Amino acid sequence: MTTDTAFPIQTTGALTLVADIGATNARFGLIDDTGVHDQRVLRGADFPTLEAAAEAYLATVRHLPRPTRGAFAIAGPVTGDRVAMTNLSWAFSTAHVRGALGLERLAVINDFTAVALSVPRLTPADVRQVGDGAPEPHAVVGVLGPGSGLGVSGLVPGPQGWTALAGEGGHVTMAPISDRESAVLAQLRKRHDHVSAERVLSGPGLVNLYEALSILDNREPEAFTPAQVTESALAASNPHCIEAVEMFCAMLGTVAGNLALTLGARGGVYIAGGIVPKLDGLFLHSRFRKRFVEKGRMREYLAPIPTYVITHPLPAFLGLAEAASRA
Repeated sequence: MTTDTAFPIQTTGALTLVADIGATNARFGLIDDTGVHDQRVLRGADFPTLEAAAEAYLATVRHLPRPTRGAFAIAGPVTGDRVAMTNLSWAFSTAHVRGALGLERLAVINDFTAVALSVPRLTPADVRQVGDGAPEPHAVVGVLGPGSGLGVSGLVPGPQGWTALAGEGGHVTMAPISDRESAVLAQLRKRHDHVSAERVLSGPGLVNLYEALSILDNREPEAFTPAQVTESALAASNPHCIEAVEMFCAMLGTVAGNLALTLGARGGVYIAGGIVPKLDGLFLHSRFRKRFVEKGRMREYLAPIPTYVITHPLPAFLGLAEAASRA
């Protein structure tokens, strides 16, 4: 268990329990009228259920009043009371968890719905622009981000404020742009019936790209983790890791451009997740932006749309604060 001290805030007023639950980690915190505080990160695999992990977190903040409301972001589709996570064995009933934790109200939303809700709360210090463009005010916004999986969402303006979209856009079919990408995807189709965007644009996707590129060049791939692929690319110590990260950035540009066209995201496209911020200058100088606008007759439509990397450490918590305020 680790503690995040990004928001060292004194507690006042009623507390809301918030959680950002991904395939690997469950990040918990408390919010009140002053902000978010007492963040802690727990490994999901260490707990049999969501409520067990939540109780373990609450045991660390017994000196505070027990929260009466909750807002959870889940890496997986949320279509009703029953929720099953995509890359973690947890499955639960929202009503059961609410009762087990003694909460009066509990909002459960998709993790990238939460990230999308964070965008209006981000400051200029929380983002880094990639390329040119300027957002149109009160226009649709696209959000996507590779991490353990690939999350996709959007924000639509309306008379009552912003509405965040809940979808599973990370599982759209990945399309190649070059012969090299076609060969990589053909290699991956030998192992997967469906090669989605998430199969290449995620932590496991980085490994998939590295292994496929190595095999295509008749090299035995090493047993790298996603972090090792990234580190080797940044250190320029392995040519196939370098190519894998370069292809990852280019493919992300393709998918981001598709999202902008699909949503009409004239308000900009935001890249979240844990991978891209770590690439830093490599991403800024990659083919991401070039591929974002390379859509034939739609180039002039896409060129003014800005693209940003979210650098805030916990954007989902900002979105959960927004969701809690609406509950």
